[in-house]
Amino acid sequence: MRQGKASVLHKECGTGSRAAHTRGATHLSTRTRQRRTAARGRVRRRVRKRGEYRKRVRREDMVRSFEQGIPAWVFVGTLLLMIHSITVRGAALKQEAALDTGATVLNHSMSLVQRMETLLAMGNGSDVTLRVHTISTDEVKVIQAHSLVLTLQSDVFEELLLTRNNSYMVLRETADCAAVFDKFVRYLYCGDISVRLDQAISLHKLASKYHVWGLQQGLTQYMTQHLSSDSPTGHVVGWYNYALQIGDVALRDSCLQYLSWNLSSVLQSGEWSSISEDLLLSLLQRSDLILQSELELYEALEAWISQNQPISKTVETALRAIRYGMIPPQHLFRLQKQSALMQKNYESLRDLLYLAFQFHSASPIQLAKYFDVNCSIFTPRNYLSSSWGSPWVINSPTRDDRSFSFQTQLGPSGHDSSKKVTWNALFSPRWLPLSARSTYTELGAMQPTRTDSGRPRIIVTPATSSPDFAGVSFQKTVIVMARQQGKVVVRHVYNFHQSTEEAGDFLLDADLQRRASEYLIDSSLYLHIIIKPLYHTLLVARK
Repeated sequence: MRQGKASVLHKECGTGSRAAHTRGATHLSTRTRQRRTAARGRVRRRVRKRGEYRKRVRREDMVRSFEQGIPAWVFVGTLLLMIHSITVRGAALKQEAALDTGATVLNHSMSLVQRMETLLAMGNGSDVTLRVHTISTDEVKVIQAHSLVLTLQSDVFEELLLTRNNSYMVLRETADCAAVFDKFVRYLYCGDISVRLDQAISLHKLASKYHVWGLQQGLTQYMTQHLSSDSPTGHVVGWYNYALQIGDVALRDSCLQYLSWNLSSVLQSGEWSSISEDLLLSLLQRSDLILQSELELYEALEAWISQNQPISKTVETALRAIRYGMIPPQHLFRLQKQSALMQKNYESLRDLLYLAFQFHSASPIQLAKYFDVNCSIFTPRNYLSSSWGSPWVINSPTRDDRSFSFQTQLGPSGHDSSKKVTWNALFSPRWLPLSARSTYTELGAMQPTRTDSGRPRIIVTPATSSPDFAGVSFQKTVIVMARQQGKVVVRHVYNFHQSTEEAGDFLLDADLQRRASEYLIDSSLYLHIIIKPLYHTLLVARK
């Protein structure tokens, strides 16, 4: 019985002890958590104070080392970090300004750029010396630089700095690149650069070599926009050769187009004699050349051959690219007797000259029965002489419609050169395409074609029809002139058969209402209209 009672009491006491223990443990864990939380707070405060102290010490050390002239790359990194921080904050301020019109943007970036320029000039805190050796000479250019700046701007410099064994780095450059290397390094620090025409290629080489892609793209754009700039010896041919060498298709095509569209001025410049054989042959194959006449091209070719003395194969290929059918017969006779170049190469040109004289002596219809008149010798280029077209200056082009009449020869052959064709040209500044017009339902008439929402258009049509037009179609070419870098150059060329609507993009981006428009010269639109007869083969040539 006692055991049973004792057992019961033990159970009751055990139950009570566990409950008391649970309450005590809960109370103890609460106090423990409070103590631990307080301890963690004290630790965080001590860490925070310690971190602030370390930052203050680092700033003081940096300033002290800079003042004492000790190399301190930390200073450069901090300065760049400041630039980055201000840029980011500036962006935040600009975003805030967009939301709050009362906000003000503080921009101190120019003063920071000036600091960077001073840092480069004085060499303060420099930790790497660039020794730029000019190849094949003893000339050495020394530049005190900062590895952090070079690394941030160029992965090539980063690799070179990682593999160097000394405090200096030796770079070997050609004479033209070494001459502008200090300009190139300044761009890495300041982000801007002044460029002359004769420095563009050298700087582009450096930007490509050291993978400074922003500068490379900027220089490509600079060259594309300064093709018409004046230079003593010319620069477009040099830029074309360089673009061909590095495989820059956009720059190459821009240079080739400029040379083709402004060939007359190029032929009169000293740059003509410097073009390569490949470029010469490439130009001679083109039908979009703009020049006074084919005779002008032959005479320029004769001068180029006399000065450059190419191999006989090049001479023959170039001479056979001249379109002798576009040269009047009286000038062909003169060349046969007076041109030493033609006399020397007469046998290789005999067939072309014979075909040209046949072209001048027969009507196009008769010639088309026996010869393929679609070949290049019968295809005109864009000639500016009066027998092929006329200039047209339109003052205040947005004011109203304008009309203009002019005459050309029926064709370039001696048979047709005395026959004249009168052409009527109509310019509409705001022509509405037929598909965009609506009709008046009550009258059934078309809405007026000249509206505020239209775009410029030119229509060129013959004043009368003639049986002589048989076998011939007339291609019209409108040349738009513009002034670039103080020189009048060709800006656009449009080809069509009756209306510029066929081209689709005639003056599409031109803001003719703006007096300073790049399409206008002294508030006027300068055009030149060329009429090119194209002959068609009527029958299969006899064998």
